[in-house]
Amino acid sequence: MKKYVYDKIYSDKNSLRYIRENSNWYKLLNRNANNVDVMIEEMKERYGLRFKDKVEKAKTSLDLINAFMTVTKDN
Repeated sequence: MKKYVYDKIYSDKNSLRYIRENSNWYKLLNRNANNVDVMIEEMKERYGLRFKDKVEKAKTSLDLINAFMTVTKDN
């Protein structure tokens, strides 16, 4: 594996965990180092680290708080 790929993976704990859980990426990255960005995007999608996922999580939290406030207001 090329040094810049190694450094990019080992600099982020989520990337390191993902590649350890999905060992097929070792082979793919050894064959083509340009796939590191594809692996990172797949990792972000799997772990919910994309901006879209964060917004959805915040929306869900706000909906939960709103529902809780509605229930407590009625009592």
